[in-house]
Amino acid sequence: MTLEEIKKQFPNAWVLIKFTELDDELRVVEGRVIAHALHKEEIYKKLLALDHAKIAIEYTGEMPEEPAYLL
Repeated sequence: MTLEEIKKQFPNAWVLIKFTELDDELRVVEGRVIAHALHKEEIYKKLLALDHAKIAIEYTGEMPEEPAYLL
């Protein structure tokens, strides 16, 4: 599945991907979704249980352009 297909299937989610192809800048081109969640902490928990070297975490939504500050 391409990254674009993953983004369409799992909009605004964190996805854990076992990638099969990266581009020259080491960005995911293709792979298989192992897990998806609305909160990245859930993905980190699943990541700890895996023993794979070819794993990537992607967010499929839009990141805010303006930084947010918590006081």
